[in-house]
Amino acid sequence: AVVSTQSTGVRENDEKRTWLDLPPLIAPTKCSVLPLSSSPEFAPFVKDLSAALRKLGIPNKVEDSSGSIGRRYARTDELGIPFGITIDFDTVKSNTVTVRDRNSCSQIRVPVSDTADLINKLCTGQTTWAGAKDTYPEFIGQESNN
Repeated sequence: AVVSTQSTGVRENDEKRTWLDLPPLIAPTKCSVLPLSSSPEFAPFVKDLSAALRKLGIPNKVEDSSGSIGRRYARTDELGIPFGITIDFDTVKSNTVTVRDRNSCSQIRVPVSDTADLINKLCTGQTTWAGAKDTYPEFIGQESNN
């Protein structure tokens, strides 16, 4: 695949935040799995979700490096990873995760049991981000730029 300058974007009001706009079908890594912190209670969710994605043939990257969630989103955006799955304290309480779209930065709350299948459908064109937003509740959270 040839990547041109037309394949990059810049966040509104933040010219330092860019992203590689690879369509999900051709992105080498389809999604990132991002635990909010290094809390041990997140580990089983990270392991199980990553395994469920791999079982469906979905290349994914566990992004558990140090830094705020905003910085980690920015790193995965620059790599062209179309979707991010965030595991947080609500995951432990309600068995749901936040799924984030790279281009719009919008987020939805999805049951853990639906997540791998949703990412598969998004990456293969069986559904769109707009369709996912119609199915699952929007998540309005804080995205830190620290």
